[in-house]
Amino acid sequence: MEKLINFDDGASTTLETWGQDEPALLCVHGMTSSRKAWTRLAETFAGRYRICAYDQRGHGDSTEFNGPMTLARGVADLRAVAGHIDGNIAALVGHSWGGAIVILAGFDSLAKSVVAIDPVLRVLPDTWRREYLDDAETDFAKPFDELAQDLRGRLAEWPAIDVEGKMHAVRHMTAEPIARLGSDNRVEEGGWNILSDVAAYPKPLLVFAAQPGESVMSDDDVAVLRATGGVNVTVHEYPDHGHNLHRTAFERFVADLTAFLDSQR
Repeated sequence: MEKLINFDDGASTTLETWGQDEPALLCVHGMTSSRKAWTRLAETFAGRYRICAYDQRGHGDSTEFNGPMTLARGVADLRAVAGHIDGNIAALVGHSWGGAIVILAGFDSLAKSVVAIDPVLRVLPDTWRREYLDDAETDFAKPFDELAQDLRGRLAEWPAIDVEGKMHAVRHMTAEPIARLGSDNRVEEGGWNILSDVAAYPKPLLVFAAQPGESVMSDDDVAVLRATGGVNVTVHEYPDHGHNLHRTAFERFVADLTAFLDSQR
C-alpha cells in the first residue's frame, strides 16, 4: 500500500507499507537508496512485522525536492511520516544517513527502540567530496541506462530484489541532494557529528558496524559509541561485511535484528 505525504515546506514523499496489523517498523534508507531498499525485509517479516518505509528527499520518487537537507529536516520528515502510521511503532530502523536520522529521532516517543545499520555518526572536514560526492557526481553524469548497467555489475553479489530497489532509487536522481547533505550540514566546518547524541542513549539502541575500512564509522567512532552509549546501547560488529551488511549478510542480520526486536516485545 502506498500513500503520498506532503511536508510542511512543499516537499512530498511516498510512504509504502507492507502488512496490516503487525507491529510496525519505520525504516529509513541511506544515500542513493529508496524505500524499495526494504522490500526484502518486508517479505521476510511478513506476518510478523509491518514494514513502513518512505523516500528521503532527493531519492526514489522524491527527486523533485524542496527545502534543506539538514539532519534536523530529515528528523522532521520522519516525524511527519510517523504521524501517518496507525498503531504503535516497535522500532525505527535506518541505514547510513538514515541511521543518523533514526538515532536523532529516537529521542522522541515515536518508537520503543532504534536500530542503526552502519550509521553516519560523524563526518570529518575535507572528506565529504572524497567519500561521497565525487562518486555521486561521476555516477549521475551518466545516462540512466549506462548507470544501471554499471550498478548491476558492481552489485552482482546482491540479490535481484535489492538490485531492483537500487534502480528505483537512482532512476531520476542527481548528485544535488548528496552535495547538499554535505553543505547544509556544514560538514566542512565539522557540523556532522552526532556522537555526543548517543551518549547515555535513553532507549534500546542496536547499532550494526561494518568491517573496518568499509564502514562509514571509524574505529574511534565505534570505541566512543561503546564507551559512552550506556546500558541501552548494543553494538554488533560484522568484521567480514561492508557498509551494506543488511544486504550482503541478510540472514545473519535478520537473526540479530529479530532477537533484538523480540527482546523488546
